Amino acid sequence: QEGQLGEIRFLLRHVPSTGKLTVLILEAKKLKQMDSHGLSDPFVKVHLTLNRKKWKKKSMKKNTLSPYFNETFVFEVPFDQIQNVDVVISVWDHNQVTKNEPIGKLFLGCRATGNQLRHWSDMLSNPRRPLAQWHSLQPPG
Repeated sequence: QEGQLGEIRFLLRHVPSTGKLTVLILEAKKLKQMDSHGLSDPFVKVHLTLNRKKWKKKSMKKNTLSPYFNETFVFEVPFDQIQNVDVVISVWDHNQVTKNEPIGKLFLGCRATGNQLRHWSDMLSNPRRPLAQWHSLQPPG
């Protein structure tokens, strides 16, 4: 199942002095085909939870399984709260006829596991340094 939904590459950066957490969605590849013509119209949501919820939706890329997004999400996260942050990155297929369908997602933060936790920990260990990495999408359920 690993990698069957596709992979996403993003950059994490936290600047403790300004309290800015940056998630830069770079690209995705090998996304699961969601449309009857064998492609997808993918878009990415970044959902950060810290005492309150935020959803941010970015633009869709049409008819591709390997989109380049290059889209930045910036959140205000004070340094003393960074351990309490949960981030969900989800990839969706835009569908004009029926509802949008989730392709896959992944979790970041101190409660994440595996590569996601390593990427998050590396970010915390290297303040101000942008760190990019590929991750396999997990089932959306």
